[in-house]
Amino acid sequence: MLVYTIRRLFQTIPVIIGVTLVVFFMMHLIPGDPAQIIAGERADEAQVEQMRDRLGLNDPYYVQYTRFVTDAAQGDLGNSVRSGRAVSSEIGARFWITVELAFYSTLLSIFIGLIAGIVSATRRNSFLDMFIMIFALFGLSMPNFWLGLMLIQYFALNFDWLPVSGWGSPQQLLLPVITLGTAGAAIIARMTRSSMLEVIHQDYIRTARAKGVKERYVIYKHALRNALIPVVTVVGLQFGVLLGGAVLTETVFAINGLGRFVVEAIRMRDFPIVQGSVLVLAMLFVFVNFLVDISYRVLNKRIELD
Repeated sequence: MLVYTIRRLFQTIPVIIGVTLVVFFMMHLIPGDPAQIIAGERADEAQVEQMRDRLGLNDPYYVQYTRFVTDAAQGDLGNSVRSGRAVSSEIGARFWITVELAFYSTLLSIFIGLIAGIVSATRRNSFLDMFIMIFALFGLSMPNFWLGLMLIQYFALNFDWLPVSGWGSPQQLLLPVITLGTAGAAIIARMTRSSMLEVIHQDYIRTARAKGVKERYVIYKHALRNALIPVVTVVGLQFGVLLGGAVLTETVFAINGLGRFVVEAIRMRDFPIVQGSVLVLAMLFVFVNFLVDISYRVLNKRIELD
């Protein structure tokens, strides 16, 4: 386990480097000049050129990239070209909001998806099975920004039960978490159903039933434990999807999270903010997938971590 853990940690290094390369060059390919934006529309060519020198934008791309990676390795993500504040402090003020939103949405997805998938698999081809799968298809088809607007319309404006925007109180968490977690719940429900149907027809399940083991124990102790392996994989990937999907949800509910902040930084061509934010989110996503790999051995001792 220790050797596998160390090897997996080393494997994350090229992933992070690849992410920084893609983000760096994509930001420089986007039309627009951050020096012009900061200097203002009325600034002349000399003032813009002076601003470019101050920001280091006149240096060759490889120099700018090397500088960014070297500083990031030392924990320095640079300063925002807009505010002049340290990128780490700008990200830190919003990072945990986005993580909380993705985490609570993932918990909601797991709770609803597992229950729906198990019920659907154990009642295959029944009316309840068809209803759950139709509902899951509906959840997959809905854009989260549309669902968020509908929830605001009915539960915040029409009935005045919940606040329209903000983040912090349990009432403010409810609508954004439902908005972001619905699609994930649908995916997990479908995956759980498919995985459970493969497992419950195995020989060891028939043997457990033949021995007189209660159906509840057969389903939840024997079948579900082995069916969870592909579901855990989906949950790990879904967490990364939710981090990306938080951009629209944070915009709809006016949540001052990292996703919304990155979109504003892209619009303003704030390279250090975008690069630092994506690097932090990529590292979080890599760490979550690392935990998913480790969880395979916890769920099934027969799995060898090579």
